[in-house]
Formats: sequence, structure tokens, C-alpha cells
Amino acid sequence: MASPPITRLVRLWYGGAVTKPAAADLSAELSFSEKEFYLDEFRGRTLVFALPLREFSRDKHYAALGLMTRELLRNDTRVLLLFGGSGRLSGEQLVRRLQRRLGPLLFREETRGLFRRKRGQQRSAAFTEIEADALASPESTLAMLIRVWGILREGPLFVGAVEDEARLFDVSSTIAERFGAHKLVLVESAGGISGIDGQQISFMDEPVLSTLLHEGEAEWAGLADRRRTLRVARKALRGGVGSVNLCSPAGLARELFTYEGSGTLFTLADYCRIERLRMDEFEEVEKLIERGQRDGFLKLRRPEEIGALLLTGYGATISSHHLAGICALVTAPYTAERAGEIVGLYTITRFKGEGVGARLVRRVLADARAQQLGYVFACTTEKRAQVFFERHGFHRVTIEDVPPVKWVGYDPARRHQVTVYRIEMSEVEE
Repeated sequence: MASPPITRLVRLWYGGAVTKPAAADLSAELSFSEKEFYLDEFRGRTLVFALPLREFSRDKHYAALGLMTRELLRNDTRVLLLFGGSGRLSGEQLVRRLQRRLGPLLFREETRGLFRRKRGQQRSAAFTEIEADALASPESTLAMLIRVWGILREGPLFVGAVEDEARLFDVSSTIAERFGAHKLVLVESAGGISGIDGQQISFMDEPVLSTLLHEGEAEWAGLADRRRTLRVARKALRGGVGSVNLCSPAGLARELFTYEGSGTLFTLADYCRIERLRMDEFEEVEKLIERGQRDGFLKLRRPEEIGALLLTGYGATISSHHLAGICALVTAPYTAERAGEIVGLYTITRFKGEGVGARLVRRVLADARAQQLGYVFACTTEKRAQVFFERHGFHRVTIEDVPPVKWVGYDPARRHQVTVYRIEMSEVEE
């Protein structure tokens, strides 16, 4: 029997669609909020970037990379930028070009205090050539790594030049693995991985990645030319790198700093873990709630209502650190009716279609069963949420079919627009 296309493989694995919605314009306030969310994740961590130099042909390309790197450096993030040349220039020539074009963008007043060396030595000290035989033997690999660490001891930036772009990903992956980097970012003009239907796959864990790398699978999915890249991503994950991102040069900042992303995120295991929200996550969750409220997916809540959501809610975590969604089960006001309300169900754009919402709802329904509730309900004004609840066994009901206390002090205009869904616990499979 013919092998299924990769989009079907991923859907079979996750039980849902894998399509990513088109990029939306983000306001400056929203972009800032999202960027802060990810800068918090990157603080005190190490990020390794594999960058084909041919994609940086204009001043604007260097300017964008310089801005992103300065933001990371000011954020107390260690940054390793590795560039791969076309082979027309020697490694030494590549280093000089990078020093000339990128150096002034990285070493400014805002970043100079991060480095130990004297001002005149900082720019030259951070740049170095990675020799052609760097990975030829364990001894040469170790020597390269010692040299990289020697540069990083002087400051949080390393810029390496790999003469042949064909070796760029292997060198970058090796460095990321041996240093236990938080993230490896692979940059290719083709961007993230798309399925046979042309839809981009926003997330893939190592088991699905390995399935795709079985003989014939990548070719069936039209990804024969990406097989080597996929192997590098899997090797890095198995080697201890926290996560791998694959994106285009133009989408680099969006991939790092927005919920939506622009490419494909690879992680090792524990695709999605649902757990009670912890205090250390509360600030991140509040940012997600604010985002959901601005987008109109969540209703505006008073601080005490948000506090109740935090203390009764669950978070969906991708891999070990990517917060993908939130949801809470509120029961306190409805004790007499033995009812519970699903509130604050919201998933980050990047992970829509990955089954995160369904997993959150299954968890709160299990919680409702344990509390011996008679039914659970949810209220929404959002069309996609209505479809979601219907797909998961909820029935549309009237506002009279839920506890009257729900509507005490409720905004009259929103009450006129809201749609109510309810599911009897007797209908929920254990």
C-alpha cells in the first residue's frame, strides 16, 4: 500500500488539522507583548543561528539581523551566528566581510558594556573562521568548540564563518548539541516545511519527524530536497538541543518573537502536556489572556475573575517550555446546580490545529467527572469556538439552560450576542 502523505501522517498522529493561518498584521502593542513573551523564554539561554550568507545581500538584510541580535544580547541571551559562504570567498575573506557589514550593527553603545575586551578589540574578537576540517575528527571538533567557548568567555556573542554553505548546518548543529543550546535556528530560503497539500506545518515533534524520514516518506510528501535539513533537525533534538526552528531569512524575527511564527518548530517529545497552572506561569498566562481579549476571543474580565482563572486553570505546554494554550473550569458559583463552566479557552495561533484545545477540554471534563458534576457549559461569541464546541459533543442551548447566577452583572450587550453550549457528563466517555 502506498505511504500516506506527510500531512495525513501528522493528522493521524495528532488527530487534527495542521494548517497554519495566513499571517495577520500585528499592532505595535501586540507585537511588543508577544516579543516580551519570547524574550522571557530566551533570557539567560543560548541560541544558535545557521545563516546562508547569500541571503544577506543588501543593507536592509544586515540591519534586520543586527536589530534582532541586539535585542537578544540586551536580553541577557547568548547568541551564536554562523554564516555559510558560497565557496567563492575564503573563510578569512568571509570574516572580514562580516566584520565590516555586521560589526557596526552589533557593537553599539547599548551592547558594548556586555563584553570584557577593550572597545577597539570587541568587534574583531567576536568573529572567527570555522575551518573546513573542523568536523573531520573528534580532536578537531573539540579544538573548534574550545575556540568558540574562548570567544564566548569574553562576551555573549560569537560570529563564525563557514566557507562552504554545504557544511553550515552540520557545524551549527554540532555546536548547538555540544553546548546544549536552548534553540537552534536553521535558515533556508524555502522556509518551514509544507505538506503535500501546500499547507505549512507549524509544529512537528521527533516521532513524527522520524516517521517522515523513513525511506520513501519524504519523497512521497514532495520533500526529498528537505531530507537533509530534517535529518539535521532530528540529530540536534536527539543531541540535547531544546528545540529547532526552520524558517526563511525574511521570517526570522517573526519566527522568534510572535505566537504565530513563520516556519516550522521541531521539538523532541512530550508533544503536549496538560497541567495545572503554576504561579511561575501566571504572568505569561495573563499576557495570553490580554491577547485573547484584544482579539475578541475572550471576554474582558476583572482582576479577581482573572485570578480565579489562574487558580483553577490548566496550561498546555509544548515540549518543555512552549506555553500553547490555557483553559479553566469554574465551579464555585454553580455548586447548587452541580455545574461547571469552561472559561478562558485560548490557544496560541502557532498551535491552532494541533489538538491543543481538544486536549485542554478533555482535561477539564475529566476534572468535572472527578468532581461528580452533572454538566459543563461554555459561552462564546466567536464563530470558530462555536464550531469547536459542537465538534466535541457540546449542544447549543438557551441562556435559561445554565445557572441563573451566570448572568448576574453580565454585560447586557454581550449577553445578547453570546452563544451557550452544554454537555451532560453522562454523555462524556471516560
